[in-house]
Amino acid sequence: MILKKAMLKTSVVFLLGIFFSMGQNSNRVITTGVPFLMITPDARAAGMGDLGVATPADAYSQQWNPAKYAFVSSDKGLGFSYTPYLSKLVDDIFLGNITFYNRLNERSSWATSLKYFSLGDIQFNEFIGGSIVDQGLERPSELTLDLSYALKLSQTFSMAVAGRYIRSDLKIATDADTSSANSLGVDIAGFFESKVFDLGVNTAVFRSGFNISNIGPRLVYDIGGQKNFIPTNLKVGFGLDLLFDANNVLGIYTEFNKLLVPTPVAIYDDESVLIGYNQPDIDFFKGIFTSFSDAPSGISEEFKEVTAAIGLEYRFEDTFSVRTGYFNESQEKGSRRYLTMGAGFDIKSLDIDISYLFSTSNVRNPLENTIRFSLAMDIGNYQAPSEEELQE
Repeated sequence: MILKKAMLKTSVVFLLGIFFSMGQNSNRVITTGVPFLMITPDARAAGMGDLGVATPADAYSQQWNPAKYAFVSSDKGLGFSYTPYLSKLVDDIFLGNITFYNRLNERSSWATSLKYFSLGDIQFNEFIGGSIVDQGLERPSELTLDLSYALKLSQTFSMAVAGRYIRSDLKIATDADTSSANSLGVDIAGFFESKVFDLGVNTAVFRSGFNISNIGPRLVYDIGGQKNFIPTNLKVGFGLDLLFDANNVLGIYTEFNKLLVPTPVAIYDDESVLIGYNQPDIDFFKGIFTSFSDAPSGISEEFKEVTAAIGLEYRFEDTFSVRTGYFNESQEKGSRRYLTMGAGFDIKSLDIDISYLFSTSNVRNPLENTIRFSLAMDIGNYQAPSEEELQE
């Protein structure tokens, strides 16, 4: 009896469900391929409830809103992050990320990033003559490589486009019938950052942003010709920085997300007995538009497919930050609900961020009780705006 194909199938199921915790109480939870694209790579955003579409620009804007790079304050920067996944169960599943951005001039920037998601080592064995024969180790993995360009259309508004190559490599070397699934994705993003304005006894900066990410065709796996939508997602967010004085800033941010992927529909047999739920076999472009109105229970279920997050960040003298946030998802659509906390330390041109997650749901979060770290470095000339420029 050969175990390797069964183990491969198990790894595929594990991959497709890894981002969504076990114990969900609805079969109409929206799932996608390459769900690791929805995992927050940087500890700064993770400390604020996993949001970032309308926060100040930083090295990790590629993940949240590449249009923010047009407002970045340094000429060049690098970001490195490492996120253990399911760390309480295994020690070899992780998400790694490296990001580089380069500001071309006062109006435009470009950036690139590489994400690598390892599903850990899988041991393959074969029964021969009543004995177990070692067939070696395999390490299924997935990765993305993307490139973005951001341009200021005015002093306060920018837009960006990003292209992304997606590879899902779940094959095993000993099985010639399998191959990697590949796709392409496109992001379209916009970002608004106001000038400093008076707000009561203080001054403030208002931000807003949107990002339609991972617009692209479905992944096609060799196993049964399985097709999976990539996580096309709409992010919309708002933020307000309260400037108490030159050294004390409080940021208040909120964000809403909706997967632009069809809702699973009920499947019945010839005797009208419910077999299960499955996503309709339609192309990705049609799926984007139908995702706003295809929930079987109508508009009330559509709203349940929207996740919400709120985050706070207090910054002191651009050297120290403390953060907290909360993420909420409907119990019928995944039940991810958690509180996050984090801190940041700025040492000259190096930013060090950490975060921690506390689940508030009965469904255990794969990142619960995991400390996450990320680093960001300014490697170009710092171009902080003057007080006169901020007041213009």
